Order: sequence, then C-alpha cells, then structure tokens
Amino acid sequence: MKARRMATAALALIASAAIALPGSASAQEATGDIVETADAAGSFTTLLAAAEAAGLVDTLKGDGPFTVFAPTDAAFAALPAGTVEGLLADPEALAQVLLYHVVPGQVLAADVVGLTSATTVQGSDIAIEVVGGGVVLNGNVNVTATDVLATNGVIHVIDGVLLYALATLGAVLFVGGAAMVTRRAGRE
Repeated sequence: MKARRMATAALALIASAAIALPGSASAQEATGDIVETADAAGSFTTLLAAAEAAGLVDTLKGDGPFTVFAPTDAAFAALPAGTVEGLLADPEALAQVLLYHVVPGQVLAADVVGLTSATTVQGSDIAIEVVGGGVVLNGNVNVTATDVLATNGVIHVIDGVLLYALATLGAVLFVGGAAMVTRRAGRE
C-alpha cells in the first residue's frame, strides 16, 4: 500500500514537471543557468534580489550542479512584516537562509520522492515528505512545480520560504511562525 502511494506521488510529481513557468525550461532542454532561468520565469524577483544582496549570484551562476528549492515572490510576500527587510539588512543571515534552499547536485523530482531528507549547502537538513500526492518540505512548504531545468542544475518551485533556527548567528526564526527576529546578539 505504501509503495503504491509512493508510486502515485512520484507520477504526480513527474506530471507536475510539465507545468511550465513563463520563460522557463521545464520539461525542455535547459538554455540558461539557475539565475537566468529564475529571472526568465518572472516570479522570483525577491529571491534574485536576495541572492544579489547576499553575494550569491555568482555562485548560482557557477558550474554546479545545484538543486534550488525556489520560493516565489508570493512566498516571500507571505512572510511576517519586516522579515524580508530584516534579512536584507543582514547579508550573513540572508546568505544562510538562501543556502538552506540549495542542495548540492541535480536532484530531480523522481529522486526527491524517494528521500526523507536532503542536506543543504548551508549544512542543515530539509525534511521531505510525500503527502497526498505532493511533496512537503519541513512539514509546511509545498513543492508546486518541479524539474525546471537549468544548465547548472534544477529548480523546484515552492510556496513558502524555508526558515530554520539561526542560533549561531544570534537570530531566531520560527518555521511557519508569526514572528522573526534577525538582529544579531549585541546589535540593535
């Protein structure tokens, strides 16, 4: 029974790969790197601005391969007021949050459904579950489109921003919570 649900979920994810984003290379030959592909899609302006502010654009344009779980502009807009601005004001914390969205290697949808977690470039794990035919990350962020191919990896579109506790940076983030403090210890 569980194997049948996993197979159904895998088929649903593979089928969702055909959901093409405007200007994307989903289910087609890749024509641009991660940054160019996200830019062409038109729904990742906040993510790209954050990557630039964190100094990660050149990395994401590098050889890779990378798997990026990319929050849309709507996902960033759904964060509590001041969250994006707070992160943009702290490039070190911002870089850590963004690197938590990147997994080394090219992990396609067919691979993701067989995982229970993935270690990010940031170093922490993302929890992965197949729920109701879809993939859910960290218990509350849905993968909404998969296998948007780039020349240096793949993008999976997500409907939320993956946050984690940044204790080592003196910040507190609540996953799916209503509040976020991004000030570092001893800094106002």
